[in-house]
Amino acid sequence: MNKKEGNNKRTSSRPSSNKPKPAMAKRAQGPKKVKPKTVTPAEAAKPERKPNQAPKRPKVADEIRLNKYISNSGVCSRRDADIYIQSGNVKVNGIPVTEMGYMVKPGDVVNFDGATLTPEKKEYILLNKPKNFTTSFDEGQEDRNVLELVRGATNAKIASVGRMDKNTTGLLLFTNDTDMIRKFSLPNQKSSKIYQVSLDKNLKYEDLEKISGGVTLDGHRLAIEEITYIENEPKTEIGLKLRTSNVKVVRAIFEHFKYDVLRIDRVVFAGLTKKNLPRGNWRFLTEQEIINLKNV
Repeated sequence: MNKKEGNNKRTSSRPSSNKPKPAMAKRAQGPKKVKPKTVTPAEAAKPERKPNQAPKRPKVADEIRLNKYISNSGVCSRRDADIYIQSGNVKVNGIPVTEMGYMVKPGDVVNFDGATLTPEKKEYILLNKPKNFTTSFDEGQEDRNVLELVRGATNAKIASVGRMDKNTTGLLLFTNDTDMIRKFSLPNQKSSKIYQVSLDKNLKYEDLEKISGGVTLDGHRLAIEEITYIENEPKTEIGLKLRTSNVKVVRAIFEHFKYDVLRIDRVVFAGLTKKNLPRGNWRFLTEQEIINLKNV
């Protein structure tokens, strides 16, 4: 009798050992851990711990950083805008804002140094400039300004990137992007420009070699990327590749070697060419061209 009772006890204990209760408890707890991760619409609408960021996430496409808003208005670059913001000269809806990275929402009124701003969409226009148009407003009434040639392109307040005198032709970029204008005005810019230069006499080979090695103008050393005679043309026609967008520098290089410059034509500007752009015509840059310009 005692042995049977013992066997019955061992037999009845087997099912419980095969499916222990703790294992069932673990499976039951699994979904409970996942459940709190789901967010209800009411919870999503609540602000996060950073109140300045949470409300802006649903309207990212409609908001813009304050310094970019100021730059888009054409009054200064983003870098200069940051200085104005830090100094307390910028107000949003009548309240001074000194926070870097502040986001402007649709309908906000931004006041910059006493004036209300109206941001413009960035425009980038490439012109193949003809002769007898100048980028300056002070060279006499007989000279027409290049803005006449792109007047119908946009209502934005655009300006030329760099200057050209009335005798210089070729590629000239216009934009209301003050950051880009400033970028291409710096002496240490990385983008290359190619000029076709017409001289009053043949360029001596020894002078070509000297220019190729670099030229010192007014105490500053100017690097020349490439200088060549233009194929199938007289030796008065020279191709010059360098980084400056200042046409006066191109003229000064040859005058330094006692040559008179008759014509200068900019045929390449930071990767942009005159392809399919006749003299006197303009076109908008493509999105990819704008990206390329910002990355050079």
